[in-house]
Amino acid sequence: MIFELDNVELYFKNKRILNGIYLKAETGQVTAILGRNGCGKSSLLNIAFGNLKPKYMLIRLDGKPLLKPLYATGIAVYLPQYNFIPSEVTLAFVFKLYAIDWNIFIENFEAFSIYKTARFNALSGGERRIIETYIILKTKSEIVFLDEPFSHLSPLHIDTVKQLIEEEKKEKAIIISDHMYQHIIEASDTIYLLDSGTTKKVEKLTELEDYKYLSEGTL
Repeated sequence: MIFELDNVELYFKNKRILNGIYLKAETGQVTAILGRNGCGKSSLLNIAFGNLKPKYMLIRLDGKPLLKPLYATGIAVYLPQYNFIPSEVTLAFVFKLYAIDWNIFIENFEAFSIYKTARFNALSGGERRIIETYIILKTKSEIVFLDEPFSHLSPLHIDTVKQLIEEEKKEKAIIISDHMYQHIIEASDTIYLLDSGTTKKVEKLTELEDYKYLSEGTL
């Protein structure tokens, strides 16, 4: 599947935040959105998923315009920056609700085996992020949006999540954004830089220095 987001215009209190945005993602690839804090990355993901309505936008799936919010199609899932799993539910309930195999999960995250009957609020911030990222990636879908999936994770868990993303992209189009740019660069196939309210496709990593997103010699 090919997902395209085009001609986005977003205003907050008459101030233009996004303008002339274009973004393309497709099955088998990870598409990254980089940009400075506050530049509108989360807003762009929310617009793409359908949580936020801009002044104007166009979404195409395999070249055909989509006339309803993407979330209403049932083919897309979204990992927000905040926790979406209620604090009081147990992990066993969550995995059952999303029809995800707990035993396969703990093969990759063995340390979580003791938490099966624990409530979600018993976990640390990083542990919660792992659970939610895993569930979103494993949920049946064709398009996945990940907003800050690496936040609060240990280096070991970051590597495991990267491996999971690499595995899941075989059958999904994955769009990812995170302020931890090095991990995003390593995990992605295509990169867009969100700067001055518009997107620029990055053909060479050195362009990130040219656009002053990264200091020279950072890469």
